[in-house]
Amino acid sequence: MSKYLSSGRPESGTSSEYFRKYIDLVPDGDITAILIRQEDSVADYFSGLSESDWDIRYAADKWTVKQTLLHIIDVERVMAYRALTISRGDQTPLPGFDQDAYAETGPVDHRSGASLIEEYRTVRRASISLFKNMTPADFNRLGTASQNPASPLALAYIIGGHELHHIQILEKQYAPLFS
Repeated sequence: MSKYLSSGRPESGTSSEYFRKYIDLVPDGDITAILIRQEDSVADYFSGLSESDWDIRYAADKWTVKQTLLHIIDVERVMAYRALTISRGDQTPLPGFDQDAYAETGPVDHRSGASLIEEYRTVRRASISLFKNMTPADFNRLGTASQNPASPLALAYIIGGHELHHIQILEKQYAPLFS
């Protein structure tokens, strides 16, 4: 649980409207505690996959399971960096990023599922450490990312909701193909 309880759900205008779909997936509660719970549930989910499951695509133009987990990791890193920058009062507009280009060039073919889970846990623990020590004022500072308003609180919710979004896709589209 965070040292400072986040000040509730992110308000409208503290993130791009595009990200509301992720924010809305996150249950009510202290966002840091939610991220802590998600770490174990997501790691357990991926730990249950066989080695062959990691290379499944549900369609020719879709990511493999490995690429999907690396995408979750990459997005968390980007959102946590944005949250750090904004929470420290830096008003530099932060750029967007091309998730498809990241997924295309992210090296996963040589990676084991276990190495990706380890990296996921490392990144999540760093995010938790960042968020659990933010004050309500830190969480609610407003900056700019991808030419849209962004607050650290909204970015924390985006991390949690983005992950939930991809777990839902894995359950619906990939799980029927798992061994």
